[in-house]
Amino acid sequence: MKDTSRILDLKYKLMTIELLNLAKQRFTYRELSAMVHLPETVLSRYVKGHVLPTAERAEEINKTLQRYMSLDKELLERIHFDEGGYFDNTAIIGDTAAVDGIPLATLLAHRLGVGLLVAKKQREVGVREFIEEIFVPPKTAVVLSLFVPRDAIKKTDCVLIVDDIIDSGETQRAMMKIIQKAKAEVIGIYALVSIGTDWKARIESAGNVPVEVVTPVIKKEPKEKERESRETREVREISA
Repeated sequence: MKDTSRILDLKYKLMTIELLNLAKQRFTYRELSAMVHLPETVLSRYVKGHVLPTAERAEEINKTLQRYMSLDKELLERIHFDEGGYFDNTAIIGDTAAVDGIPLATLLAHRLGVGLLVAKKQREVGVREFIEEIFVPPKTAVVLSLFVPRDAIKKTDCVLIVDDIIDSGETQRAMMKIIQKAKAEVIGIYALVSIGTDWKARIESAGNVPVEVVTPVIKKEPKEKERESRETREVREISA
C-alpha cells in the first residue's frame, strides 16, 4: 500500500505541473504568482519540470487554480465534432501523458485516499487470471475486451467508475459487468463529458447506479443527416 501511495503522490504532483502549464496559457507568471503566493522563479521551475512540488504544495496549488479556472468552460472550448458527427477527445486528454480517463481517475483516487485500478484493453504479462468483459461498440463490427486482474477487486470493495467521456455507454457498461463478476459493488460513475443521451439506457441495463457528468453535450448530427432533414422539411413545406 505504501508503494501505491507513493505512486499516487507522484502522479498527483505531475498532474499539478500539467495544471500549471494549462494555467500558464491564460495567465502570466506574475499573475500566477499573485494567485498561488509563490515566487515567479519557483513557478517557472515547476512549469519547466525542473523540480516537483511537495504533496502539500501541490494540493494548495490545485485548490487555488481551480478557483480561477472553470472546468466547464475549458471542456466546452476543447470539444469538437468532425463532419461525420464523431467526437474528437484529443484536446481534452492531450495535455496528459496517460490516455482516456486515467489522469482524472488518478486525481480522484488521490483526493479520496483510495486505490486506483485501471481496466486494460490487453492482457498483461505476468498476471495469471483476469476478469474479462467483451463488448461491441454501436455501429461497428469490432469486438473489444476489457481486462482486470482477478484478484484486484474484492467482494467487499465499493467501486467508482471514472472515465473522461461517456459516448455510447458500452465501455462503462462493460466495466460495471466486470465489477459485478467480482461480486463487488458499483457505487457510481463519474465522467468529464457525456455525448447525447443514448448511453443512459445502456448503463441502466447493467444496473441502477448514479452517474455524475461535469459537461453534458448534445450529440451533433452528421452533415449528411442534417442535409436530409432540411430537404425533408422543405418538401413538406412545398407539399403543404
